[in-house]
Amino acid sequence: MRSILSISLPEKTSAELEKFAKSTGRSKSDIVKESINLYLWEAQFRKMQRRLSVKAKKVDIVSEEDVFKAIS
Repeated sequence: MRSILSISLPEKTSAELEKFAKSTGRSKSDIVKESINLYLWEAQFRKMQRRLSVKAKKVDIVSEEDVFKAIS
């Protein structure tokens, strides 16, 4: 099922979106859908990262290098 969402954009943002859509041959709708999906994915990732960082610190994993050492 699909849902329709209307948004109001500042004129400058709307113009930039229009220009980007034309330059990539994509619709504004597709770009906005992709942007929302990416935003939601990143928000979930940051939430998980915050939750897991507490556990990681307890086992002395505090950097990306520590992570790579732990999994290799």
